[in-house]
Amino acid sequence: MKKSLALLLVAGLALPAAAQKMKMHSGSFDALKGEKTVDLRFTYENMKVGKHAEADYLAKKVKEYNEKEAGKGDNFAKSWVADRMARFEPKFEELFNDEGPVSGSRDNAEAKYSFVINTDFTEPGYNIGVSKMPASINATIKLVEKASGSELGAMTVVGVPGSQFGGYDFDTGSRLAESYAKLGKELRKYLAKNVYGK
Repeated sequence: MKKSLALLLVAGLALPAAAQKMKMHSGSFDALKGEKTVDLRFTYENMKVGKHAEADYLAKKVKEYNEKEAGKGDNFAKSWVADRMARFEPKFEELFNDEGPVSGSRDNAEAKYSFVINTDFTEPGYNIGVSKMPASINATIKLVEKASGSELGAMTVVGVPGSQFGGYDFDTGSRLAESYAKLGKELRKYLAKNVYGK
């Protein structure tokens, strides 16, 4: 019984990592080879949230939360947007740069190339103590030459999980921040293996 329970726990922990898929759809990121730095640009164009368009999701949540407590929905909507620059993008940057083969930063004027990271889909997940579901994101990552605007390669990443160890991720933003951290880490590993050969 104990062995079965242990196996189930290990399998459960492995599921989020196994669900994530990275796929090059066009070109490559090989132009980065030899580069020391890359610009990072984050976009959220045409993003879906769960089964909804982002605007519809936000309108629904604002209404629900404001009906429970005046102003709560408005604060949720502000945090939803503010968390991008304050939490998600810095987390991506932090893990991307953790012993990576190339350093990345936002508004990097010196870099020859930009990674344009568009979040295509967001699953906010939930944690109500007795039950939880991790957040996850899907993204399209394009490598663009800054001078010409030419797209050199495009990759999709599907099912990037986000949850905090210990289960204290009751806040939507904290769960999603971990998805962006994971995305940064996986892109770093991909570049190290497939572009820089490390």
